[in-house]
Amino acid sequence: MAIKVEHELHERRRGRNLGVGLLLIGFIAIIFGLTVVKVLQLGDTAEFERFDHVARPQIVPQEEADQ
Repeated sequence: MAIKVEHELHERRRGRNLGVGLLLIGFIAIIFGLTVVKVLQLGDTAEFERFDHVARPQIVPQEEADQ
């Protein structure tokens, strides 16, 4: 038989933990939403690959490479 007595400190901690958890979930949702919007705006995967600011000749279209 276990004695279960919850102190008021446990209630306050539970409330704080719930608040921090909700803030963390909100932050993750914002970052995920921004990522989805950014990827959907690119449309073409070649644009997504090009966004690393590094010149890679294999992804440059042939017309641009000839000029």
